[in-house]
Amino acid sequence: MDRDGETAHAPVMLEEMVEALAVDRDGFYVDATFGRGGHARRLLAELSPRGRLLAIDRDADAHASARLLAKADARVQARHGRFGSLKDYLTGDNQGGPGEQSGVMFDVGMSSPQLDEPGRGFSFSLPGPLDMRMDQRDALTARAWLNDAQVEDLAKVIRRYGEERHARRVARAIVAARPLETTTELAEVVARAVRGTRSATQACARVFQAVRIHINDELAELDRGLDAGFDVLRAGGRLAVLTFHGVEHRLVRRRFRQWVEGPDLPRRLPVRYGPEPLARRIDPVGKGLRPTAAEVDRNPRARSALLQVVEKLGRQGRWAVAPRTSGAPA
Repeated sequence: MDRDGETAHAPVMLEEMVEALAVDRDGFYVDATFGRGGHARRLLAELSPRGRLLAIDRDADAHASARLLAKADARVQARHGRFGSLKDYLTGDNQGGPGEQSGVMFDVGMSSPQLDEPGRGFSFSLPGPLDMRMDQRDALTARAWLNDAQVEDLAKVIRRYGEERHARRVARAIVAARPLETTTELAEVVARAVRGTRSATQACARVFQAVRIHINDELAELDRGLDAGFDVLRAGGRLAVLTFHGVEHRLVRRRFRQWVEGPDLPRRLPVRYGPEPLARRIDPVGKGLRPTAAEVDRNPRARSALLQVVEKLGRQGRWAVAPRTSGAPA
């Protein structure tokens, strides 16, 4: 780490993220995925001495970095935990409570320090233990799950979270090779299983992604985090979410669509008036923002990034079922 607690890590879409928040210089903000603080530091540069930032991360090293920043900047509070519980952390002095936040930002990609530390077990290209826990206080490791799960469960996770079409073949290969202890062993099993069908590198990336998402309950946590983040916004506050693969892209897009368009109603349900939107999208035509070609050249890890943004409106959504007409069938 450098003297500010920030390791060599290039935050993705840095300017776009801060611009998307339409910063209120005196506002309350939440960085729900602090990482090494690149986005947080850029946001703080826009805030006045009255502005406040809550920095949350479930990773112990990231939280340690946030604590160092909080010691250096009185506007910052650091919390160690899951962002799905962010409402519980809005209790500190001068932070503002639920319904008072001007903006909440999520960067749900892996940080470079996490990927580059062999002992964390996130990278298939570095030898290390099969750990993959975001929060090392959690009990379940990738090693424990991979060496215990049935073929059907392995295949389901690899297919759903990794979108790997040869999921069953890979799952059978994992069971046949058990016990597995290291990232190198898992990568070799995956490479052998898909040989002759596709790039082994792509398959390893998909399988490691799937196992990591499952071990950390990442999609359910993102779902909870989106709800919590939106709930704590004031009217006019913005929620900005940076994702890095299709499963996450689609989850965020669906949730944003619900807030913008209202709940899906049965086609034959008689409705007096439709749902009022809870939010409006900020990014063009609801497709999100992508990094520039120049940024991808500088930082290849940015190539799959997608930034989606909504602004909370100042009214509650509502809809009503029209009363039955006389003689209508029950």
